Amino acid sequence: MSTAPGDEVVEDARGLLCPLPVIRLARRVSGLPVGAVVRLLADDPMAEEDVRAWCRGHRQEMVSIDRDGDVLGIRVRRLR
Repeated sequence: MSTAPGDEVVEDARGLLCPLPVIRLARRVSGLPVGAVVRLLADDPMAEEDVRAWCRGHRQEMVSIDRDGDVLGIRVRRLR
């Protein structure tokens, strides 16, 4: 799949528990160009905290967080 900077891709990690959602996010981000956005879908209560820590540690940008019932949609932009 070809993804241009600024495009958004979805990584569905619903049903997975810590640390799997952030591991799936990291794998997806590493395959994308700088500027691309991943929307991680997760229902693990630790996902928000884990993604915030991962973004800080890997110098990526958490763009937004939304919630639909128990499911978080966390957008992360690849910065480097």
